[in-house]
Amino acid sequence: MSFSNIMFFLTTAILLILTPGPDMIYVTTRGIAQGRATALLSTVGICIGYIVHTMLAVLGLSALLQSSVIAFEIVRDAGAIYLVYLGIRTLMSKQRGFLTLGTVDPMPAGRILQQGILTSVLNPKGILFFVALLPQFVNAHRGSVPLQMTGFGLAFTLLCLCIYGGVAYLSGIVGEKLFAQPRFATALRWLTGSVLIGLGVRLFFLKRR
Repeated sequence: MSFSNIMFFLTTAILLILTPGPDMIYVTTRGIAQGRATALLSTVGICIGYIVHTMLAVLGLSALLQSSVIAFEIVRDAGAIYLVYLGIRTLMSKQRGFLTLGTVDPMPAGRILQQGILTSVLNPKGILFFVALLPQFVNAHRGSVPLQMTGFGLAFTLLCLCIYGGVAYLSGIVGEKLFAQPRFATALRWLTGSVLIGLGVRLFFLKRR
């Protein structure tokens, strides 16, 4: 891999990561509604999902999934339904369980990670991204193709961890300040739930227009 190719990949990846999308919105709303710790754990979960996408791309399963319209639609619909489920669950919560900031019974870290991983893995945008982007920077004459794709995928994941981690930290600070004022608690719950439902509905109808 040439230095110029690596720099081009990093520049492209950073620009794509900074473009607001479902994952960034998910992390931001988590931070505002539930604080820094939950947002950072959600970021880690999303990045684990990116590692899964990287491995699938290396194994060729992502390309296979992309080539199957039915399989791709199943994954897309599952992701949309999951986001709507999280949104409805948020709206129905009473500052317990899902919204954990300031409560005595916070959501287990494992569940937060699981939700972040599922949100990332079930996002068809991630499948298309890793299938469409990684091969563009791979040079078969410069070493093992799977190794190059793994390297690019892990580099992208590390960049996401840094950038989304910063977003999680800042949004968490904002959320903690707002949550200290009781009148904002209900508004934050409805904001988070509505955003998650909106993302799910948008994902479900994105390719049906």
